[in-house]
Amino acid sequence: MGRVRSALVRPWTVGVLMVAVAGAGFGLYWFQPWKLWQDETVQEALPEAPAAVSTPPAGGPSGAESTPPPAGPATLASGELISHEHATSGTVKFVRLSDGSHVVRLEGLDTSNGPDLHVWLTDAPVKEGRAGWHVFDDGRYVSLGKLKGNKGSQNYAVPEDIDPSRYTSVSIWCDRFDVSFGAAELTRA
Repeated sequence: MGRVRSALVRPWTVGVLMVAVAGAGFGLYWFQPWKLWQDETVQEALPEAPAAVSTPPAGGPSGAESTPPPAGPATLASGELISHEHATSGTVKFVRLSDGSHVVRLEGLDTSNGPDLHVWLTDAPVKEGRAGWHVFDDGRYVSLGKLKGNKGSQNYAVPEDIDPSRYTSVSIWCDRFDVSFGAAELTRA
Protein backbone atom coordinates (compact mmCIF):
# COMPACT_ATOMS: atom_id res chain seq x y z
CA MET A 1 0.00 0.00 0.00
CA GLY A 2 2.90 2.36 0.75
CA ARG A 3 4.21 2.06 -2.81
CA VAL A 4 0.84 2.90 -4.34
CA ARG A 5 0.41 5.89 -2.07
CA SER A 6 3.95 7.10 -2.84
CA ALA A 7 3.34 6.78 -6.57
CA LEU A 8 0.13 8.84 -6.30
CA VAL A 9 1.71 11.60 -4.16
CA ARG A 10 4.79 12.05 -6.31
CA PRO A 11 2.99 13.51 -9.40
CA TRP A 12 1.03 15.91 -7.20
CA THR A 13 4.19 17.03 -5.44
CA VAL A 14 5.98 17.62 -8.73
CA GLY A 15 2.97 19.50 -10.12
CA VAL A 16 2.65 21.73 -7.04
CA LEU A 17 6.38 22.38 -7.07
CA MET A 18 6.28 23.34 -10.78
CA VAL A 19 3.35 25.72 -10.20
CA ALA A 20 5.17 27.29 -7.21
CA VAL A 21 8.36 27.84 -9.23
CA ALA A 22 6.41 29.32 -12.16
CA GLY A 23 4.46 31.57 -9.76
CA ALA A 24 7.67 32.77 -8.09
CA GLY A 25 9.24 33.47 -11.50
CA PHE A 26 6.21 35.46 -12.63
CA GLY A 27 6.12 37.36 -9.33
CA LEU A 28 9.80 38.30 -9.65
CA TYR A 29 9.29 39.46 -13.25
CA TRP A 30 6.15 41.45 -12.41
CA PHE A 31 7.31 43.19 -9.21
CA GLN A 32 11.08 43.36 -9.93
CA PRO A 33 11.87 43.85 -6.21
CA TRP A 34 15.62 44.14 -6.80
CA LYS A 35 15.03 47.57 -8.37
CA LEU A 36 14.22 48.95 -4.92
CA TRP A 37 17.93 48.59 -4.10
CA GLN A 38 19.27 49.75 -7.48
CA ASP A 39 19.71 53.47 -8.05
CA GLU A 40 20.28 54.90 -11.50
CA THR A 41 21.64 58.45 -11.53
CA VAL A 42 21.36 60.57 -14.68
CA GLN A 43 22.89 64.07 -14.91
CA GLU A 44 21.88 65.83 -18.13
CA ALA A 45 22.49 69.49 -18.88
CA LEU A 46 19.62 71.63 -20.13
CA PRO A 47 19.70 71.40 -23.95
CA GLU A 48 20.88 74.49 -25.73
CA ALA A 49 19.94 75.59 -29.22
CA PRO A 50 22.69 75.44 -31.82
CA ALA A 51 24.55 78.70 -32.25
CA ALA A 52 23.05 80.91 -34.96
CA VAL A 53 25.27 81.39 -37.94
CA SER A 54 25.50 85.07 -38.71
CA THR A 55 26.16 86.19 -42.22
CA PRO A 56 26.64 89.82 -43.14
CA PRO A 57 23.92 91.25 -45.38
CA ALA A 58 24.87 91.81 -48.99
CA GLY A 59 26.44 95.23 -49.40
CA GLY A 60 26.33 95.88 -45.64
CA PRO A 61 29.20 96.37 -43.27
CA SER A 62 31.19 93.21 -42.67
CA GLY A 63 30.69 93.36 -38.86
CA ALA A 64 26.87 93.54 -38.95
CA GLU A 65 24.80 90.48 -38.04
CA SER A 66 21.73 89.54 -40.04
CA THR A 67 19.97 87.61 -37.26
CA PRO A 68 19.77 88.47 -33.59
CA PRO A 69 21.36 86.00 -31.19
CA PRO A 70 18.88 83.43 -29.89
CA ALA A 71 17.30 84.01 -26.52
CA GLY A 72 18.20 81.41 -23.92
CA PRO A 73 15.85 78.78 -22.56
CA ALA A 74 12.83 80.17 -20.69
CA THR A 75 11.05 78.42 -17.82
CA LEU A 76 7.31 78.67 -18.54
CA ALA A 77 6.13 76.76 -15.44
CA SER A 78 7.62 74.90 -12.51
CA GLY A 79 6.70 72.95 -9.41
CA GLU A 80 8.00 70.78 -6.57
CA LEU A 81 7.51 67.02 -6.63
CA ILE A 82 5.46 65.53 -3.79
CA SER A 83 5.47 61.88 -2.72
CA HIS A 84 2.75 59.44 -3.64
CA GLU A 85 3.37 55.67 -3.68
CA HIS A 86 7.10 56.18 -3.00
CA ALA A 87 9.10 58.98 -1.35
CA THR A 88 9.82 61.44 -4.18
CA SER A 89 11.43 64.88 -4.25
CA GLY A 90 12.88 67.33 -6.77
CA THR A 91 11.84 70.16 -9.05
CA VAL A 92 9.99 70.00 -12.37
CA LYS A 93 10.38 72.74 -14.98
CA PHE A 94 8.49 73.18 -18.23
CA VAL A 95 11.07 74.91 -20.45
CA ARG A 96 10.82 76.54 -23.89
CA LEU A 97 14.15 76.28 -25.68
CA SER A 98 15.42 79.04 -27.91
CA ASP A 99 14.49 77.04 -31.04
CA GLY A 100 10.83 77.02 -29.89
CA SER A 101 10.73 73.38 -28.77
CA HIS A 102 9.76 72.40 -25.22
CA VAL A 103 11.20 70.04 -22.62
CA VAL A 104 10.12 68.89 -19.20
CA ARG A 105 13.16 69.03 -16.95
CA LEU A 106 13.47 67.09 -13.71
CA GLU A 107 16.08 68.61 -11.40
CA GLY A 108 17.39 66.99 -8.24
CA LEU A 109 15.05 64.03 -8.69
CA ASP A 110 15.17 61.49 -5.88
CA THR A 111 12.65 58.62 -5.96
CA SER A 112 12.59 54.84 -5.78
CA ASN A 113 13.42 52.80 -8.81
CA GLY A 114 10.65 50.55 -10.07
CA PRO A 115 9.29 48.62 -13.02
CA ASP A 116 7.98 50.47 -16.06
CA LEU A 117 8.33 54.07 -14.81
CA HIS A 118 7.41 56.91 -17.18
CA VAL A 119 7.28 60.70 -17.09
CA TRP A 120 3.76 61.93 -17.81
CA LEU A 121 2.58 65.43 -18.64
CA THR A 122 -1.06 65.55 -17.45
CA ASP A 123 -4.08 67.75 -16.87
CA ALA A 124 -4.91 66.10 -13.53
CA PRO A 125 -4.81 67.97 -10.23
CA VAL A 126 -2.00 67.03 -7.86
CA LYS A 127 -3.46 65.66 -4.63
CA GLU A 128 -1.57 64.84 -1.44
CA GLY A 129 -1.42 61.30 -0.04
CA ARG A 130 -3.28 58.24 -1.31
CA ALA A 131 -5.93 60.44 -2.97
CA GLY A 132 -3.32 61.40 -5.58
CA TRP A 133 -1.98 57.94 -6.39
CA HIS A 134 -4.34 57.03 -9.22
CA VAL A 135 -5.71 60.28 -10.71
CA PHE A 136 -3.25 60.91 -13.53
CA ASP A 137 -4.68 58.41 -16.00
CA ASP A 138 -8.24 59.71 -15.51
CA GLY A 139 -7.90 62.69 -17.85
CA ARG A 140 -5.59 63.85 -20.61
CA TYR A 141 -1.94 62.77 -20.39
CA VAL A 142 1.11 62.37 -22.62
CA SER A 143 3.90 59.94 -21.87
CA LEU A 144 7.22 61.72 -22.48
CA GLY A 145 9.12 58.43 -22.26
CA LYS A 146 10.58 56.01 -19.77
CA LEU A 147 12.19 57.51 -16.68
CA LYS A 148 15.91 57.66 -17.49
CA GLY A 149 17.03 57.34 -13.88
CA ASN A 150 15.51 57.58 -10.42
CA LYS A 151 18.05 60.18 -9.30
CA GLY A 152 19.58 63.29 -10.86
CA SER A 153 18.58 65.86 -13.47
CA GLN A 154 17.16 64.90 -16.85
CA ASN A 155 15.23 66.26 -19.82
CA TYR A 156 12.19 64.91 -21.67
CA ALA A 157 11.23 66.33 -25.07
CA VAL A 158 7.62 67.42 -25.44
CA PRO A 159 6.10 66.48 -28.83
CA GLU A 160 5.58 69.49 -31.12
CA ASP A 161 1.84 68.91 -31.49
CA ILE A 162 1.23 69.29 -27.73
CA ASP A 163 -0.41 72.51 -26.48
CA PRO A 164 1.44 73.23 -23.22
CA SER A 165 -1.42 75.33 -21.84
CA ARG A 166 -3.64 72.21 -21.62
CA TYR A 167 -1.39 70.42 -19.10
CA THR A 168 -1.02 71.36 -15.45
CA SER A 169 1.07 68.65 -13.82
CA VAL A 170 3.84 66.10 -14.24
CA SER A 171 3.80 62.60 -12.72
CA ILE A 172 6.42 59.89 -12.32
CA TRP A 173 3.99 57.14 -13.33
CA CYS A 174 4.35 53.38 -12.87
CA ASP A 175 2.58 51.88 -15.88
CA ARG A 176 2.85 48.36 -14.49
CA PHE A 177 0.73 49.14 -11.42
CA ASP A 178 -1.12 52.29 -12.59
CA VAL A 179 0.14 54.41 -9.71
CA SER A 180 2.02 57.69 -9.31
CA PHE A 181 5.35 57.53 -7.48
CA GLY A 182 5.29 61.34 -7.18
CA ALA A 183 3.94 64.41 -8.97
CA ALA A 184 4.29 68.17 -9.28
CA GLU A 185 1.71 70.83 -10.03
CA LEU A 186 3.02 73.24 -12.66
CA THR A 187 2.69 76.90 -11.71
CA ARG A 188 3.01 79.27 -14.65
CA ALA A 189 5.95 81.68 -14.46
